[in-house]
Amino acid sequence: MLDIKLIRESPGGVRQALEKRGDTFALETILETDEHHRSLLRQVELLRSQHNQVSKQLGTTKEKPPQLIAEMRKLGEQISALQQETSQVKANLESLLLELPNIPHTSVPLGKNESNNIVVRSWGEPREFSFKPLPHWELGEKLGIIDFQRGVKLSGTRFYVLKGLGAHLQRALISFMLDLHVTEHGYKEIYPPFMVKRECMVGSGNLPKFSDNLYHDDEDDFWFIPTAEVPLTNLHRDEILDAKDLPLHYVAYTACFRREKMAAGKDTRGIKRGHQFDKVELYKLTEPEKSDEELEKLVANAEDVCRRLAIPYRVIQLCTGDLGFAACKTYDIEMWAPGSAEWLEVSSCSNCSDFQARRTNIRYRPEPGSRPCFVHTLNGSGLALPRVLIAVLENYQQPDGTVLVPEVLQPYLHINAIQN
Repeated sequence: MLDIKLIRESPGGVRQALEKRGDTFALETILETDEHHRSLLRQVELLRSQHNQVSKQLGTTKEKPPQLIAEMRKLGEQISALQQETSQVKANLESLLLELPNIPHTSVPLGKNESNNIVVRSWGEPREFSFKPLPHWELGEKLGIIDFQRGVKLSGTRFYVLKGLGAHLQRALISFMLDLHVTEHGYKEIYPPFMVKRECMVGSGNLPKFSDNLYHDDEDDFWFIPTAEVPLTNLHRDEILDAKDLPLHYVAYTACFRREKMAAGKDTRGIKRGHQFDKVELYKLTEPEKSDEELEKLVANAEDVCRRLAIPYRVIQLCTGDLGFAACKTYDIEMWAPGSAEWLEVSSCSNCSDFQARRTNIRYRPEPGSRPCFVHTLNGSGLALPRVLIAVLENYQQPDGTVLVPEVLQPYLHINAIQN
């Protein structure tokens, strides 16, 4: 959520920043609603002052003049009515603010869409094959580790079943990534609920904007998380943290659930895009002046996974027009998949500045007794499955149809190769 003071004091600057994202919003409506709200607050305070004066007059007299009692009752009714109107206008203002995306960081390149994103760096050279590499959907079926037909039978399109060493490989990747981030990168592991309350979705920025892409249980009003970012964002909701405890670094494995309505007709083959998938998520809460530095460290932590798996990857900085709703700055990490012949996004690392912290009311005290300030939040996949699984299968396939197991995963799988 953007600071209403920022919009009030610099509407032109906010409008220009949002236009860089390719978005146009009626800031005039927000400003008019804000002014209406502040006007009502002033009226309430004035009536309360009058109410207090009449109350004092009544307190100084033994006999209670009927006209003062009537005036006091009338003022009370007016205050009550104005308070209700004030609450409604405040709710309207908050609803309008919830629709606004974050403002891009000044270092984000200007652009309209993903074609204007910038490749920042790359690592590794794509492997040269002596044979035509197979896409993972063919490899998986030949090895008997991915079952598409039974996935559809169980749940419908965009579902699949991992079997035998396919399931074991996925589990090994998750364990390897968690161990690396905890033991070497200094993150604290969290195992959060996979279903959350509505306010958690609002706090992370998923509601109200992306309601059509979320799974929801109507009876209990539980929302199935699209990423562990949601519960991690809300872990410290409505708390005031000590500066000495910052930054906080969390890592969490969760299943993730998305309707994929926005991707209708895209990536229908294989396991690249499904309604349910697994992900290891990195999350940070930091002091504002350190969030840029912490973003670079977060990206480096995610890159470390790619390098240890020895899979070629590249880091891309998103332009203003391709930023996510809550992000002010984002780097994507893409692994090369030779069988599918494409770069697969396996991580999106974002600095959300104080955007989520304002929605969740997470603050910290810079010094003991000082006024609380909003923290900055950052998130990124470290990494996302099943795309890492795809990259492993396609990069490590052999001429005889087997798939070698990356060295870092062998202690988890206890084998050197996957074969039928």
